[in-house]
Amino acid sequence: MSYTLHRGDALTVLKSLPDESVNAVITDPPYNSGGRTSSERTGRTARAKYVTSNSAHDLANFPGENRDQRSYRSWLTELLTEAYRASTEHAVAMVFTDWRQEPTTTDALQMAGWTWSGTIPWIKPASRPRKGGPKQDSEFIIWGVKGSLDNTRDLYLPGHYVASQPRKGRVHITQKPVEIMQQLVQICPEGGTVLDPFTGSGSTGVAALREGRRFVGVELSSHYADVAEQRLRAELTKDDFDLAGPEA
Repeated sequence: MSYTLHRGDALTVLKSLPDESVNAVITDPPYNSGGRTSSERTGRTARAKYVTSNSAHDLANFPGENRDQRSYRSWLTELLTEAYRASTEHAVAMVFTDWRQEPTTTDALQMAGWTWSGTIPWIKPASRPRKGGPKQDSEFIIWGVKGSLDNTRDLYLPGHYVASQPRKGRVHITQKPVEIMQQLVQICPEGGTVLDPFTGSGSTGVAALREGRRFVGVELSSHYADVAEQRLRAELTKDDFDLAGPEA
């Protein structure tokens, strides 16, 4: 298997991809969420939103977290429209989101042409309890299809996932568990190409390579592009890279 990692703006790169050149889109865009007011959502860094002040890790910040909800929907719609154009018939798009942005994300998916086909909960057992009410222990994967699902494939995936965010060796603030990503990338036919316009630390790409898929990624942050490059190269060569120490 092989990979291509583009360094730059996701929308700019997506516009350069050939028509019908990828078989699945699996991505975790900046949520542009967090905070109770517009100023809290748009005026703070990603680290300030998603990392508690007493956190033991000091992971790098990432860009793209300062859009209000209306501009977020417009931006995400344009991105998913380009991803739709670059996808083959029967391709599936899977987009991570949280409870605040779930309605907006489903709008963007459908406005881009995808047929919204469901919402997959990702339940995080290690989430903190919430005094006075239910804890917010879930994120969501909004998924849709270009045309219709390929029902000739002998594929059955779970309708929800249970896994905590990585702690040992964690290299990104919003890093997703590779064990979940390895199941999600199976929506792409074996030997096909998975596209992730927001590669981050490269977990989608690592999962794709492990499962016998090709990978095309885009990452704006030079720091995280370097991290993703190391992880992807290590996966191809099966070398071990010590990217970050475990949390205290």
